[in-house]
Amino acid sequence: MEILFWLVPPAVVTLVAMLWVSWLGRDGRGEVDRDVAVQRLERALRKDHPGLARPGPGASRVRDRSTGIAVRPSRATDDRRSA
Repeated sequence: MEILFWLVPPAVVTLVAMLWVSWLGRDGRGEVDRDVAVQRLERALRKDHPGLARPGPGASRVRDRSTGIAVRPSRATDDRRSA
C-alpha cells in the first residue's frame, strides 16, 4: 500500500487544477445578445461552403463500380479473337 503513496501528489495537483479551471470557466463567455447571435448565424449560413462546390459541365468524372473486390478491367474482345 505504501508504494501507491507516490500517486497522491499528482492526484491532488490534478484535482486542484480541475477545481481551478472549473472556477475560472464558470462565467463562460457571458451572455450573448439574441439579435447578435441571429445575425452571426445568418452570416454563417450565407457563406459559400467549399465542400458544396459542384464541378462544371466539362468536369464529368467516370464513376468506378464499387464492388469491394479488386477486378482488373476486361480487355477488348478483339484480343481474345486473335488468340
